[in-house]
Amino acid sequence: MSELREAALTSKAWPFEEARSVLKRYEKTPPEKGYVLFETGYGPSGLPHIGTFGEVSRTTMVMRAFQMISDIPTKLVCFSDDLDGMRKVPGNVPNPVLLQQHLQRPLTSVPDPFGTHSSFGEHNNAMLRRFLDTFGFEYEFISATEFYRSGRFDTVLLRAAERYDEIMAVMLKSLREERQQTYSIFLPIHPESGRVMYVPMKNVNAQDGTVTFDTEDGQEMTLPVTGGNVKLQWKPDFGARWAALGVDFEMYGKDHSTNTPIYDKICRILGQRAPEHFTYELFLDENGQKISKTSGNGVSIDEWLTYAATESLSYFMYQKPKTAKRMHFDVIPKAVDEYHQQLRAYPDQDAKAKVSNPVFHIHGGEVPPSNMVVPFAMLLNLASVASAQDKETLWGFIQRYAPEASPESHPDLDAAAGFAVKYYEDFVAPHRQYRLPTDLEREALEELREKLAAWDGPVDAEELQSLVFACGRECFDPLRNWFTALYEVLLGASQGPRFGGFVALYGVSETVALIDEALAGNLV
Repeated sequence: MSELREAALTSKAWPFEEARSVLKRYEKTPPEKGYVLFETGYGPSGLPHIGTFGEVSRTTMVMRAFQMISDIPTKLVCFSDDLDGMRKVPGNVPNPVLLQQHLQRPLTSVPDPFGTHSSFGEHNNAMLRRFLDTFGFEYEFISATEFYRSGRFDTVLLRAAERYDEIMAVMLKSLREERQQTYSIFLPIHPESGRVMYVPMKNVNAQDGTVTFDTEDGQEMTLPVTGGNVKLQWKPDFGARWAALGVDFEMYGKDHSTNTPIYDKICRILGQRAPEHFTYELFLDENGQKISKTSGNGVSIDEWLTYAATESLSYFMYQKPKTAKRMHFDVIPKAVDEYHQQLRAYPDQDAKAKVSNPVFHIHGGEVPPSNMVVPFAMLLNLASVASAQDKETLWGFIQRYAPEASPESHPDLDAAAGFAVKYYEDFVAPHRQYRLPTDLEREALEELREKLAAWDGPVDAEELQSLVFACGRECFDPLRNWFTALYEVLLGASQGPRFGGFVALYGVSETVALIDEALAGNLV
């Protein structure tokens, strides 16, 4: 057994803890289906959001961890609930009037407002697959529409009809009395209007596999439960899908956690063992509100990738999945720099530390080196003081600071320079707010300016940082007030990089000129 695999067997990293719980399912006998099935579900009622990516990313991390500690084959299924009726028109799509007349129809029967696919559901499914393919996930995509209509779900649907009363007993306990009067686990799809109907059942015939009900206009109708003529309500559908596919592991947000016993019971009633689950905390927007795909708040996958590489997003998803996290644009620079810090640490770590390092799980154990010789936060500050409009401007400073670096030899750094310029233009430049120094700050800045002007030592970040410390140590208590002053007066920001490193990158004479501009009041 390799050192890494041995370390994985006892690692407290959450993907390994979850993987070991899945492995316990098959301590005595391997799965009859021949593989362990990891599933992630997706409701395509709106454009895919970053939480959807997080679910697949984290599930993949658990599956990779499982592959490391077990030789049982694995499969990842991404299931789209695209047979759901569209309950409201999303607020972030074109031609919303076009969709209004299609309310309650399955998403795969609603026209695509973007005009690129055969239906709104197909459009959103394609968006999801494109996003997942961008990150190189290996998965099987299953459409609920195809799953119901092709007959793949028929065996479980017929079993649900046979055990209708037992499943209904589970569901009715969770419903208010008023809702109990009209509830049914089956939702017929009107053969003419195509709408999903929320109507009570007059009869469920287990022998024939049919349901009888009155439509909204009072017409009695009988339909088979097979072939996509009916669908299951979403809570029964959850457990039934687990039973139909033989799901071994699924994670979902904490808003589902109270329903977990319901899902499990229905899965068992339908003849299968309930899977292992992992409940994660929700993503929040800048105002602390839950991210919603229908309202379009928060950061989309495309938006994140406008400002940073894919690995930084995977790093953000790995961190503390059971802690609610703000998902706004200001988290991106920190995620980029922390990801590269972990990359740099990885080669010198022992096996135990390596399997607990986020980059091990992001890259499935094949961890690349980092060539980010300049942190992303530093690139942002450089873009700000240089008012950079392209990454070539930044490379002029980078190559003076690190002569061995080039766009060809350091592609990660080159990409980061481009991201930094874009991030600066969209988020830093509009909000820069310089201020004049106080008398005390002016005195310290003048001393720093004089010492930098007289500097004849090497352009070394640590030595320059010591110089900056010395100029503020006697005047500021706590010392962080000195650095806050540097950021606010010279950079127009409330926080910033290690200032010695900034001077080394930007240039000593350039920093002297910057201080002169600030002392003259020209930056305000």
